Amino acid sequence: MNPELRWRQRLENLNRSFKHFELACKQNHYSELELAGLIKSYELTFELCWKTLKDYLQNDGIDAKTPREIIKKSYQVALIENVDQWLEALDVRNQFSLIYDEQIAKTAVPYVKETLYPMIQLCVKMLNEKK
Repeated sequence: MNPELRWRQRLENLNRSFKHFELACKQNHYSELELAGLIKSYELTFELCWKTLKDYLQNDGIDAKTPREIIKKSYQVALIENVDQWLEALDVRNQFSLIYDEQIAKTAVPYVKETLYPMIQLCVKMLNEKK
């Protein structure tokens, strides 16, 4: 598949996922099911975010394979701003995907809403400006 077409299609998927994540972040109170939905929405949106970054980099001739490598290269070319925050977000996504504990999820809500959401929002905005 054409690399430019691939990253643009991935961006469309990211935009759809981000809308759901954004809606989930705007809630003030969560049922157990909504809380699980917020966490899963973050996981999916973050996953699509780094994969879209990967496709964008490949379209520009930059090879990066692992999520960590992609995050670092994206920082180097100014697609993302805070590399340490992105690497931490990757670790958080890995923790969420390995275990779901309602108490951990409840304590993670402020971090997801106040740190991860704005970080992803900025990345989605930057990528949309590139298309």
